Amino acid sequence: MRVVLLGAGNLATSLAHALVKAGHDIPAVFSRTMQSAKTLADRLNLMPTDDISTLPSDADIYIVAVKDDAIADVTARLSGLLPDALIAHTAGTVSIDVVKAGRRGVFYPMQTFSRQRIVDFQHIPLFVEADNPDDEALMLELASSISGNVMPLDGEKRKVLHLAAVFCCNFANHCSSIAEYILAQNGIPFNVMLPLINETTQKLNQCSPREAQTGPAIRHDQNVINNHIQVLQNNGLHQLADIYKAMTESIQSLPTESGD
Repeated sequence: MRVVLLGAGNLATSLAHALVKAGHDIPAVFSRTMQSAKTLADRLNLMPTDDISTLPSDADIYIVAVKDDAIADVTARLSGLLPDALIAHTAGTVSIDVVKAGRRGVFYPMQTFSRQRIVDFQHIPLFVEADNPDDEALMLELASSISGNVMPLDGEKRKVLHLAAVFCCNFANHCSSIAEYILAQNGIPFNVMLPLINETTQKLNQCSPREAQTGPAIRHDQNVINNHIQVLQNNGLHQLADIYKAMTESIQSLPTESGD
């Protein structure tokens, strides 16, 4: 397929690599700054542009991978130029209704992306939404060419999915940032945590997160819990002590999958 990318950030970078690898034609990469467009385009020998009016008019789909608050503006400008184009954004929590176009969709890969690390799309869950069956079929075909885990999903369920992803990814990473800070205050390198983090993640391939839960909270080991809180408070880390208490209470109160 011919796919035009609008955006040159973290997601767009990995997506562009995946599309090229799958044999799709990317006739142009747009970004609001030529430098950003060129940085991505040069990596894959594509055409960069910062002028939306110069984008080709014959692409099968226009994928808008920009910041959430820029989606409405970019898609409105694009649909004004190309009223018959299929335009899809890539955001997890933004409604399809933000795209003011006759043909519109959502092409949402659930993963964390960085420009510096190209992610293999084959194992990334990719969720698709469209207004009509023909466009949904086209988007599912495109998604299936780069990922082995593809499904249609409406906007309300996609919001729930994104919420869960924030807990699994963003909040979990922040917990690692907290650990890094605490260790640094005591001259301990963060890399000693990596085997523990890796094993914690790998266990989830064999059992549910609830089954994999270990530590003083799930054991109701109040002596250890009180000791940890005291260490944080003694070091003036009162906000982290509050987080520790809240996380402990959440672990102890979260219902099991059966509702027990």
